[in-house]
Order: sequence, then C-alpha cells, then structure tokens
Amino acid sequence: MERDYLVSKETGDRIIKFRDERNWKQYHTPKDLAISLSLEAAELLEIFQWSGEDTSAGEKLDKVKEELADVLSYCILMADVCGLDLDEIMREKIDRNAEKYPVELAYGSKEKYTELKNKSRN
Repeated sequence: MERDYLVSKETGDRIIKFRDERNWKQYHTPKDLAISLSLEAAELLEIFQWSGEDTSAGEKLDKVKEELADVLSYCILMADVCGLDLDEIMREKIDRNAEKYPVELAYGSKEKYTELKNKSRN
C-alpha cells in the first residue's frame, strides 16, 4: 500500500505565505516556535486524556486531524526559521534510528536501544 506522509511543497508554501501575509515571522523565533509546538502536541495528547481503555482515535479523529495539522504547521515553520530541510533531517534521523534499533534486536520489542544492546551482550 503506497502512502503519502509528507506535505507537498505547495502546502508548505501556503503555511509560510499565511504567516508572511500577517507579518508574524517577527514573532517566530526558534524558542517561541518550540514552545508553540510543545503546546500543540499537548493539545493532541489531551484528546486521549482520561480515555481509559479507549486508545484509538475513532470518534476523536476530527480533533486529532486539527491538532496534528497544528503540530505539523509548527514543524514546518520551525524548519523554515532554522533553515532546515525537513526531508533531509528525517532521512538522517531514520538512519540514526536504524543503527540504534537493528531489526534483529528490535523486531517486536518496545525496549529502548540501550536495553536492546544490553540484552545482545548477555
């Protein structure tokens, strides 16, 4: 099954244009964007607060979409302000994670990489 995960250049450009049309870039420092990103991520988490055994998005999907869009928007804005290429930094992170979590040790395990390495030595 083929999936599209990343936003298109057009969508990213629309986010930047939206910001620029309102002259908000002056407020978008890395510190303030990091704070905003954290707050939006907390709002995403809040959707599941007190949900007990219900851990699926199910009926909450509309709210999940809204908050996830906010999180992604702030990621794009942060990358823009810092001059980072999101595709490049994601590839680098995947490569680092592949080294930390080799398939033969990590398959089906929820252990942190430090625990996986300890198990492989035993």
